[in-house]
Amino acid sequence: MTDPHQLLWTGFRGVDAHAVELPFTPGGLILFARNLDPDPEAGPSRCRALVDGLQARYGGELPLAVALDQEGGPVSRLRPWVGPTPPLRQIWTRGGTERCAAWGRLWGEGLRLLGFNVDFAPVVDLWDGHPEAGIGDRAASADPAEVAAAAGAFLHGLESTGVRGCLKHFPGLGGTTLDSHQGLPELSATTQVDFNAKAFIPLAHPDRLVMVAHLRTPASAPLPASLHRGSVASNPWGIQGRFLPDDLEMGGCADWSWDDRVRLALEAGHQWLLVCQTPEGWSACADAAARLPESLWQAPLQATRVMRRNLARAIPFDPRAWETWREQLRQAVHRDS
Repeated sequence: MTDPHQLLWTGFRGVDAHAVELPFTPGGLILFARNLDPDPEAGPSRCRALVDGLQARYGGELPLAVALDQEGGPVSRLRPWVGPTPPLRQIWTRGGTERCAAWGRLWGEGLRLLGFNVDFAPVVDLWDGHPEAGIGDRAASADPAEVAAAAGAFLHGLESTGVRGCLKHFPGLGGTTLDSHQGLPELSATTQVDFNAKAFIPLAHPDRLVMVAHLRTPASAPLPASLHRGSVASNPWGIQGRFLPDDLEMGGCADWSWDDRVRLALEAGHQWLLVCQTPEGWSACADAAARLPESLWQAPLQATRVMRRNLARAIPFDPRAWETWREQLRQAVHRDS
């Protein structure tokens, strides 16, 4: 199959598969709160039916990559079903690597039951006490070695269940004061960028998903790092991975046209194009990808196909297993809150 639309990891509208309308066949899907019935009794089985229906429609010869942002704490799409859960910083501070691994495993077990094969977690940014930047206690520590230990333990637990994790937001948003959803944050000191990147180095490998931030650095200027090859495939720290940019609809890259966003992302070395929020956005991204020469998208397309071929196969949704899992989660919340 040679279809550049398969590079898109896209959001969508709808809670039931029959209501989902996409003008192309993506390679991946990401679900948000808008796609989840908040009813804690009916919601989980309805979510699984949605994922199964979309796999049947769009999966074809290869399974779709189906993701959720499930970090715990302030970024928890499952919150309506499971209630508040501790953020990574709290888990790390109170329980170290053992509890970080336990929480990664818990989230992975729940996500597998719901049909997900990817979790866009954990955060590998450094904690800096700037809540306005959108990271806050999602980051484990201000120390790169501690962040790597916490995120690595979370990943070990998560991926032991068959759900793939994703390092974010490379090369690190520590020290920024602007949320990249709203605009383009900037770090003016190369020393700060290098310090942030240290947390990613022990965790990355060629088969690991790495989400790249919309962040202007001295090396990437005037571009965000997400659209700059010297900050992605040719980064100075030698970090390898299956790169994808943070959501291409975010304010951090809004100053570039869709044609430029998509072209620059692929020239930078991304294997996926993440576009999440609006029908206008994902259609514009798909149209821009279709206008590119095949030489630019054929290699990343083949790379995404290899990844999809190796995704964990779905396990049955068992309501009793879900209730058992939810009770285990309640016990973990009680222990770590």
